[in-house]
Amino acid sequence: MRVPMQYAIYLGIILACIAGWVWLFQERMVYFPSRELALGPGDVGLRHDDLFLDTPDGCRLHGWYLPASEARGTVLFCHGNAGNISHRLETLTLLHGLGFNVLIFDYRGYGRSTGSPSEQGSYADVLAAWTHLLSERGESPSRIVLMGRSLGAGVAVWLARRVNPAALVIESGFTSVPDLGKRIYPFLPRFLARLRYDSLSCMAELSCPVLVAHSPDDEIVPYDMGLILFGAAREPKRFLMMRGDHNDGFMATGTAYVKGLDSFLRDEAGL
Repeated sequence: MRVPMQYAIYLGIILACIAGWVWLFQERMVYFPSRELALGPGDVGLRHDDLFLDTPDGCRLHGWYLPASEARGTVLFCHGNAGNISHRLETLTLLHGLGFNVLIFDYRGYGRSTGSPSEQGSYADVLAAWTHLLSERGESPSRIVLMGRSLGAGVAVWLARRVNPAALVIESGFTSVPDLGKRIYPFLPRFLARLRYDSLSCMAELSCPVLVAHSPDDEIVPYDMGLILFGAAREPKRFLMMRGDHNDGFMATGTAYVKGLDSFLRDEAGL
């Protein structure tokens, strides 16, 4: 059945408007920062240093450094696309309980960090955090674990390709923004994705041990993307199957998650 010309024109205009909106306001579809800090590490009994990091392009990032007694190493944690560092206290408690120092920071535009979120900005931000650990904390790359959850996985993968960490932990990560966008909006062409976070293209170039954790119940990032990232990584590598949804998988998995993470860091990273 042929579509009348006027309807085809209307449909074309609607699709063009949608495409234009996606192109112009893409950051609003990816980044959901919150400025207000809900709680701090002190509220859950964790000693910490409140710190600010300066980036080369003039942003000032807020973060927390949590020291551990006789630390096994340090985890540099990259959080996801929503909220801020105050919404990751469960993760901080877990990592600190495993005997690690932890540095968590807010990307530009999140929490008390200045600026506006962007892909290149998030890369500059994590590099500033890495540099702080080396220059101000005297930490060795061989004792630093890069860990990223969701969008933060893409940030951590980017850095792991450029430095030499003890290990990389990818949790609920996607292969790339264009790949994920195609799953969510199959009617839109891939070239509309200005943001990339192309983790898949980096995986084969990583030289550190890699742990990929993902849940089959993840309602945002498909489980098979975790499997694809794992398949592309070099040995040594491990896959940790989680339970639960995208945001709470590590908590829903419980003891199995903690044991899997601990075992990987001991056996593969030597920490």
